[in-house]
Amino acid sequence: MMLSEGGGLYPGHPKLQGYVRFFNLDTGAFVRVHMPLFEDHCVLDSFDGLLVLQRDDDTAIRLLHPFTGDILDLPPLKTLLPQMHEVFPELSSRKKLPCLRSISTAATFADDGVVTVMLALRTVRRVAVATSQDHQWTMSTWYYVINRAPFPYQSKIYVVHDLGGDHSAKIFQIDTPLPGEVLQPPKLIVKSTADKLRGPVFLVECDSEVLVIGYSKNLSSKLLVYKLADIVMEKYTPMTSIGDKAIFLQQRTLSASAKALPTLVGGTIMYFHPREHQLVQYHLSSGSWSPAMDQCSLRGTEPGPCSFIQHIYTCCSCKHWNKGLMCRWWKYPAEWIRWPVKGKLRQGA
Repeated sequence: MMLSEGGGLYPGHPKLQGYVRFFNLDTGAFVRVHMPLFEDHCVLDSFDGLLVLQRDDDTAIRLLHPFTGDILDLPPLKTLLPQMHEVFPELSSRKKLPCLRSISTAATFADDGVVTVMLALRTVRRVAVATSQDHQWTMSTWYYVINRAPFPYQSKIYVVHDLGGDHSAKIFQIDTPLPGEVLQPPKLIVKSTADKLRGPVFLVECDSEVLVIGYSKNLSSKLLVYKLADIVMEKYTPMTSIGDKAIFLQQRTLSASAKALPTLVGGTIMYFHPREHQLVQYHLSSGSWSPAMDQCSLRGTEPGPCSFIQHIYTCCSCKHWNKGLMCRWWKYPAEWIRWPVKGKLRQGA
């Protein structure tokens, strides 16, 4: 995972001298890599250890392996603009482009070397697909219903809708098509009743399993953790342990090992509680809540004391993470964050 340095030190900042740091969520290892291409690229997303970049001048999408330097070139985002007319007919092309830069990414890798990439466009609520041999992106004719950020996992994208009158949850699956296949609409795989799972509902990968996390009743009740594979089969057996893992829930979700990163507590779920208005941790074994950080780490000035929990949590907010800012919602509200450089070329990312 790419580390957000804090203090506005975005990848490509002159003070970093072309270097970017990465850390392993399972081993705790840190690696510093020289990546001068960030002078004219910005990060839109990451998946499966790859960075999803936009080249500033032509909006080309590029997949970068940060340790080998291998790059896969894909068509420019601007090739989607003609297909955006029916979505936002009143907007100019300049105002449409920012709507395409908030993405979740999945991909398939065929035996013949052809890579198919699928972008879930969060603002537009449509999906775009292109292969490594294409010259333009193709946008879906259908929308997906969502109120959580799309969750990519193993060439699929899952979307959650939990805004029904009873707060019950629906989970849909979108498959990345192989070359020559037609992109299919979202497939409903879970329709949960409110007595089994109530929103807000999150999906997270933990120990190679997709977990589903939601509430038992209201926002003051205990959290429930299920395996997605189980509830697809309508087996609602809550998990009582996630081992040494700590799970982080936000726009994006992730899990990290408390053995490798001692500031974490195993068996916990980190979450910005909408009623407490602070980052809290839920202890799965006891069903209790506690603050995730002390007040000095939580509200310290920059530069200043900052728990590593804050760095990990920042990775879950792309608008902070890719700009080198700590996810401190009282200081940097996501909707007001702007790029300090090349703002017109990176707006929306």
